[in-house]
Amino acid sequence: MLGLRTTIYKVSDIQKATEWYSKAFETNPYYNEPYYVGFNIKGYELGLQPEDHPTFDKVESVVSYWGVENIQATYDRLIELGATENEKPYSVGGDLMTATVKDPFGNVIGLIYNPHFQLKD
Repeated sequence: MLGLRTTIYKVSDIQKATEWYSKAFETNPYYNEPYYVGFNIKGYELGLQPEDHPTFDKVESVVSYWGVENIQATYDRLIELGATENEKPYSVGGDLMTATVKDPFGNVIGLIYNPHFQLKD
């Protein structure tokens, strides 16, 4: 295993999702087609794919956590952009904090503040 490379969110409206994720992650996609939209988030891939059978009731069996510098400010900003509360920011031990929101398409977006995180080879 080489480590995490891509997180993909299935969405009911790929055009609206592209607009929302562009605002939420403050970047434009590098690849934008009707069947896939790709964003480069500091070297990690955030992908959007259209759902064959749109649903807002998504299973929360796996959550990708995006690193942030200020978890409360990022959480609040995503809520202002139209995400809904899932898990408010809370301490998971020491300085580490996590939170989750649901995007307007029902996907869970994880946020993590971890001042000790470092990429390793």
